[in-house]
Amino acid sequence: MKLLETIRFENDGFENLDYHQHRMNRSRKMLFRREDEIDLNKYFFKSSFRITNPEERINELSSSGFAIPMQGKQYIFKCRIIYTEQIEKTEFLPYQRPKIRTLKIVADDEIDYLHKFLDRKPIEKLVAKKGGCDDILIVKNGLITDTSFANILFFNGKEWITPALPLLKGTQRARLLDEEKIRPADIRPEDLRYFRKARLINAMICFGDEVDIPVENIKP
Repeated sequence: MKLLETIRFENDGFENLDYHQHRMNRSRKMLFRREDEIDLNKYFFKSSFRITNPEERINELSSSGFAIPMQGKQYIFKCRIIYTEQIEKTEFLPYQRPKIRTLKIVADDEIDYLHKFLDRKPIEKLVAKKGGCDDILIVKNGLITDTSFANILFFNGKEWITPALPLLKGTQRARLLDEEKIRPADIRPEDLRYFRKARLINAMICFGDEVDIPVENIKP
């Protein structure tokens, strides 16, 4: 039973590292009964201080044995951590944001993705039903949850609302909730008419990236 943690790494450093660390340790405790905690800052950086200079940060990671495929001074990498009770593998990959313009609503009342498992076969089976759309919007027990790879927000003209029961509680979502920038609520497919647009967020897609989808592009 392997798990995956994906972390955004760019010039400013790791995005939401504390939130990722919390989720990893929560999964380790629930699935493997581990009470000890992984400290990601110590894992990535040998120094006891937080490095703020981008070049020094890259050098420190490289000296710690991490291969960083640099391509210029501006960069965004996907850091993938595969782990069970302990971290088994870490890699940095160049990242290109997917272009998602349409979503297909797909229902599955049995799907369970409480933890971010490396094996995504149950979700991949649902993605196969997307038809001509770019991705799917999963409905469980009548309630909207997530897309195949992201949490989703909906804008009603005044505020951003996110499904109260996502399949996976993402780190960007957790941070936005803590900052009170979004509000959780039950959202059903028939409620979509009350919203103007949707926005995708995940570990690699920040709220400010504005990956938006018109509500009319969400197909039944």
